[in-house]
Amino acid sequence: MPEFIQFAIPSAAMVCLKWWATELILLFCGLLPNPQLETSVLSICLTTTSLHYFIPCSFSTAASTRISNELGAGNPKAVRISICAVFALATVEFLLASAIIFCLRNVWGYAFTHEQEVVNLIEELTPLLCLSIILDSIITLLAGVARGSGWQHIVAYVNLGAYYLIGIPASLLMGFVLNWKEKGLWSGLIMGSVVQAILLSVVTYLTDWKKQVIIRLVVLSSC
Repeated sequence: MPEFIQFAIPSAAMVCLKWWATELILLFCGLLPNPQLETSVLSICLTTTSLHYFIPCSFSTAASTRISNELGAGNPKAVRISICAVFALATVEFLLASAIIFCLRNVWGYAFTHEQEVVNLIEELTPLLCLSIILDSIITLLAGVARGSGWQHIVAYVNLGAYYLIGIPASLLMGFVLNWKEKGLWSGLIMGSVVQAILLSVVTYLTDWKKQVIIRLVVLSSC
């Protein structure tokens, strides 16, 4: 149980910290001049990204399982191949998904509402929505790599810094101080995602997978 909890708590933190940041942004919409409109629009954007999330999540789960198995088998080359393969698949998918949503930006809002004002504002926010889909896909894949490598605690710290030290303050600055309203709130969240993606990419790129294999073999032999 102690070993399980050692991974379980950081795993919960890495997921919850980002999700809570998104929910906080949605709550901040209630402080905008027209809260009913802004909250409706961001809720629809959040629902769209949540629906798409399950596709990169499936890639992430496959990568996590594959990487952990190959590390345990002492095969660092297969780990690198797995990472490249899952990113190639995911890149095709999120580019296709974002392109479809962008092409349907004039009518996408009608899937959720018949209010013309809401539909028009969703059309304006579609570029930010597409960017969020791309970033969320990359982050989800990198998180899968981290889970397979046992780095849940690293992702939790990255999420804490990216969203609560950069993303949310930037959202408040752009949304209320610069008066960009819902665009500012969502842009701040994207800034947090950019920082998270960069940090996790650096960690993944600089990882010596041969060394990771050796560490695991030493741990197993000591057990």
